[in-house]
Amino acid sequence: MLDLSYYQLNGSLTFQDFRCLSKLKHLDLGDNHFKREILRSLGTLSALTSLKLDFNHMEGPLYDQDFASLRSLEVLNLHGNNFNGSLPKCLCGLKKLEELDLCWNSFEGTLPSCLYNLTSLQQLDLNGNQFRGNISSLIVDLTSLKYIDLSYNLFEGLSFSLFANHSKLESFQFRCDNKKAEIEMENSNWVPLFKLESLVISNCSLNKQSHQLMTFLFHQHSLRILDLSHNGLKGPFPDWLFRNNTRLKSAILNHNSFTGHFHLSLCLNSTYVIDVSNNQLNGKLQQNIGEILPNIRYLQLSDNSFTGSLPSSFGNMSLLDTLDVSLNNFSGEVPKDLFVGCSMLSNLVLSNNYFEGHLDWVPVFNLTELFIFKINHNQFSGAMPNELPNFVDITFSSFLDVSNNKMSGRIPTWICNLTDFGGILMQNNNFEGQIPCETISFELLDLSHNLLDGSLPLWSSTRLRHLHLEENNFSGSIPEPFLNMSELRTLDISDNKLSGSIPSAISKASNLGILLLGGNQLSGNISTQLCQLTNITLMDLSRNLFFGTIPRCLGHTLSFGIFEAQYEATAFIISFGDTGSSLYYLDVEISFVTKYRLSSYKNDILTYMSGLDLSCNNLTGEIPLELGQLQGILALNLSHNQLTGSIPKSFSNLTEVESLDLSHNRLSGEIPPQLIELTFLEVFSVAYNNLSGRTPDRKAQFGTFDASSYDGNPFLCGLPLEKNCTRRDDSPTPMHSSDVSDEKWYKVDQMVFFTSFSVTYIIFCLGVIAVLYINTHWRLRCYNLVEDCMYSCYFSVVITLRKLSVCLYN
Repeated sequence: MLDLSYYQLNGSLTFQDFRCLSKLKHLDLGDNHFKREILRSLGTLSALTSLKLDFNHMEGPLYDQDFASLRSLEVLNLHGNNFNGSLPKCLCGLKKLEELDLCWNSFEGTLPSCLYNLTSLQQLDLNGNQFRGNISSLIVDLTSLKYIDLSYNLFEGLSFSLFANHSKLESFQFRCDNKKAEIEMENSNWVPLFKLESLVISNCSLNKQSHQLMTFLFHQHSLRILDLSHNGLKGPFPDWLFRNNTRLKSAILNHNSFTGHFHLSLCLNSTYVIDVSNNQLNGKLQQNIGEILPNIRYLQLSDNSFTGSLPSSFGNMSLLDTLDVSLNNFSGEVPKDLFVGCSMLSNLVLSNNYFEGHLDWVPVFNLTELFIFKINHNQFSGAMPNELPNFVDITFSSFLDVSNNKMSGRIPTWICNLTDFGGILMQNNNFEGQIPCETISFELLDLSHNLLDGSLPLWSSTRLRHLHLEENNFSGSIPEPFLNMSELRTLDISDNKLSGSIPSAISKASNLGILLLGGNQLSGNISTQLCQLTNITLMDLSRNLFFGTIPRCLGHTLSFGIFEAQYEATAFIISFGDTGSSLYYLDVEISFVTKYRLSSYKNDILTYMSGLDLSCNNLTGEIPLELGQLQGILALNLSHNQLTGSIPKSFSNLTEVESLDLSHNRLSGEIPPQLIELTFLEVFSVAYNNLSGRTPDRKAQFGTFDASSYDGNPFLCGLPLEKNCTRRDDSPTPMHSSDVSDEKWYKVDQMVFFTSFSVTYIIFCLGVIAVLYINTHWRLRCYNLVEDCMYSCYFSVVITLRKLSVCLYN
């Protein structure tokens, strides 16, 4: 046997190197960098019975001459290369072949029909290719098969009854990318000859007609691994599956529609993985669940409708590593000694339930293996314990989440001592006081939506990527050391009471992609240092006291495009080999106003969101033409300022923009007709400005905007406004009488009317004064007239009052 695997020979072997090895039977060249030309050199090794070329990154198709002379092959392993095209028919001549591993290549097309000649084949692995068609006719004749993996291909499906005579079959795997592959496994008269040890069918269209669990599993008493996840199976929870298969080590049944109670009647000493998450199970957990599953390591019960409290017998699960009961209806207080016996517990997730009470039960202070602790979205109250948790083997994935509860008191000082930590989430509680840390050493910190006050901390960090302190009571200015964080991606300190200007040190946060400062009392000019943040995708400076002009450089340097992979949630997988795994996230979630509403963005959606909000300030001057260069921006809001000048025609270059708000300013001139080229625009407003002329043509997206988009501009005309544009406004040609007759007589421009009336009234008064000044006789007659009127009015009032007093006296 010649084993050259992992030697990193980089393809240096040639034909001459194999000339003297004609009797070699076993050759392992795995995990090197050979090119496919090495196959030509192997043609002389006719005695080979085992050939392994896995993980060499070979490319291109296979040809008949590549293996035609290797008739003695019993094992052929091409795992993890880049072979493509269809399979060569020369493989059909390898009649002694027992193991064929083609997984994770790019083979395509249908399988050669002559493969049924490989009657000695025991292991067939086609996982991770692009084979298509129906393989039923091949399967029938390969009765020596023990292991078969058809996962992640484009097969149409098959009927499992074809394996009725495969008495040696031990493992069958068929994982699908979608639910298009139909697998029919139900046959009421079928008693299979095989004794399966592993059955994996995931994310396929399983038993499309009945959606029922296969009854032939009644007879599979040797089953060790079962994965039927993501298949839409229905019916009551199959407790019989566990009674009939007491050797079952792993049962993955998540993402189906099983109903009823999760009840196990026998003690399952062999079972260490159970996942029934994302079903429709309900009721209370059995009180003796700890005795039923004494050796369980991974128990996933999330996203069902379980009720009641957690049974105290959980403490008997001494090997329990992961427990997830999130997204259920569990309630009540958690017993203090519930997890005392779970000394191996490393992942505890109680999120999204109705648990209540203080955290004096919290196991993180006794369990030395715990590195994930999530109790968010419950009703826990009181203060956080003051003792330092015994987090061990802390990794970048470790995190603590107590968010969205009713907790109060001060932030415990021990969070400052967690080094190399993944993240801490404590938002949406009632924590108060100041942040106690002088330094932090984790990736994500979210203390938003609390009652914290005082100044922002002076610490800096070389690891912090996402910092959320929004909606607290922080005051004072933004300290420069606070911005000295080179790895910072997200900074949200909006809706506090911060004042002063933006420090020039903001430019040091060169990786910053999200900057949210809205809803404070910040003032001064918008710093040009912001222009150095070339990775920005979201910037919110709204609802502050900024004045001056908008820096032109914002359009030159800010990308406002997709910043690749910057805001992907920190994720990690807890895995038990092929038996099961669970994916947990540290979500980066932000809120941003767009399309007149406050929306939340996280994960992949956040990656594609971009926007600039400068609204509700005291900004003056013209809108820089350079803002039209923000071609990747989705939302632009400059409303509620004192901007003047015209709307830049360059805004027609904002081809991706979905929301454009320029309302409540002092803009003038016409609305650029080129804006109709913005085909993704959903929200548009120029209301309450001094714009004039015609509204844009009712084409494309502008055909969907109503009059509210143009309100408060008295000199605008055209649809959707009621005011029609005259033909004089349309063209230099004179207006015909027929056009005048179309106008209603009471349609008068109010501004023109009041201006004309005022001027006429003033001229009249001045004319009267001038005449009286020049003509003495008229002036005397006017004085006498006024005097007569005064006496007449006086005597009329006196006589009337006297008569009224006499009447009252009598």
